[in-house]
Amino acid sequence: MTTPTPHAHGMLDVGQGHHLHWQAHGNPHGTPALVLHGGPGSGCHPGWTDFFDTTHYRVILLDQRGTGHSTPPAHDPTTDLTTNTTPHLINDIETLRTHLGINTWLVLGGSWGSTLALAYTQTHPTRVHALVLVAVTTTTAREVHWITHDMGRVFPEE
Repeated sequence: MTTPTPHAHGMLDVGQGHHLHWQAHGNPHGTPALVLHGGPGSGCHPGWTDFFDTTHYRVILLDQRGTGHSTPPAHDPTTDLTTNTTPHLINDIETLRTHLGINTWLVLGGSWGSTLALAYTQTHPTRVHALVLVAVTTTTAREVHWITHDMGRVFPEE
């Protein structure tokens, strides 16, 4: 399988020194769909477009604050993480929606992205016409411990 090429991309200044990397794939005039990746820090990969019929959808991939190609990178010990919170991320999504001129969109979230998708949808319900959640987690302390520690018993090699 070849990696799809975006028809548009950019870096969006969202303030507090953060710049978000985004890409648009598929039909530029299609139904807008936003992908919110999991974490921590993974960034969005063009493989997410496989979830969509790209002849029908305009798939927007977003590297959340500190992830992927967005700057500054969260893994840099000098990066101030006090401006990398769920409310900041929700505002970032809304800033991107406005920047791209999108009225409403389908929001797909995977793992941590499912939590963020739910939080965004609760904050901006009129901006989401459909919600798709994959590998749902609400990031309670118990769920995070299960994912980061206990899963090693199930898949010790990985």
